Amino acid sequence: MSRHLLAIDDVEEDFETILKWAIEFKRLWKEGDDVAVNFMPLDTMAVGSIYEKPSTRTRVSFEVGINRLGGYPLTLLKNDIQLGKSETVGDTSQVLSRFLGAMTYRCFSHDDVAELAKYADVPVLNALSDKHHPCQAAADLMTVLEHCSDISELKVAWVGDGNNVLHDLMLACAMLGIDIHYAIPAGYEPADDVVERAKEVAKKNGSKVMVTNNPVEAVTKADVVYTDVFISMGEEHMKDKIQSFDGFQVNEELVSNMNADWKFMHCLPAHRGDEVTDWVMDHEYSIVFDQAENRMWAQMSLMAYLVDNGAWSAMGDMMGVGM
Repeated sequence: MSRHLLAIDDVEEDFETILKWAIEFKRLWKEGDDVAVNFMPLDTMAVGSIYEKPSTRTRVSFEVGINRLGGYPLTLLKNDIQLGKSETVGDTSQVLSRFLGAMTYRCFSHDDVAELAKYADVPVLNALSDKHHPCQAAADLMTVLEHCSDISELKVAWVGDGNNVLHDLMLACAMLGIDIHYAIPAGYEPADDVVERAKEVAKKNGSKVMVTNNPVEAVTKADVVYTDVFISMGEEHMKDKIQSFDGFQVNEELVSNMNADWKFMHCLPAHRGDEVTDWVMDHEYSIVFDQAENRMWAQMSLMAYLVDNGAWSAMGDMMGVGM
């Protein structure tokens, strides 16, 4: 039975190893290591990536990553196939499973990616839904591990909307025992069920999930601050929403409350001048473009883990990051 990635806590038991695998594989691949460069667990395999939403980082990172793992990336735009129109998501899933070795799905409704996975005979990776963004969270925490040598006392702050990115970020932080303090305007809170899941995991790992409506409170003595656009794709009609985020911009004044070697993160694309200023975005402490690159490396680790766990484990043992 195939394993799927619908939310980041679907890989809770191996999450830290998945990230360390990605970090070490990235290093070896860039050094031209023969074993890493020739690691092809997707050899001869077609991987279908379905897109209901336009994409830059998701599409490029999956296509290049699949290719580097020896696979053939097959990009399917919403108008290319009959998904959910003249054919149900479940029927499409069963058909595509006969041709593909794995599927990724960037969609609006989380129910759709859940249905795709329910009927699939191959691994399905949620490449973004309205509720979860697990691949982003994997890249985020990979980037944190690269830049922060000691995470035992780390504090991550989120300033902005209680959206899908926050959902998986808080789950990912909880799985690594990292405190997360999020500041949200009243009325834009994250989903209660996700918050409860995150708190349960955090309690198990000795960390905290804290909420406030005050951005200064959230970022005070924090090591990392993270934000996202205030109006997400598909919410363009909600132009009045941005008024609720007055005072939630990540700027020079806000980060002055953080620890001296603070880091800034953003899943991109950024709306400069809205949720973040140029000063912060372009600062030497901004690690947003490392995040963007790490989408590919984190997804490569996740794909290998889900599609050919034996090969992934063997490569991990060779790199010294085995189970």
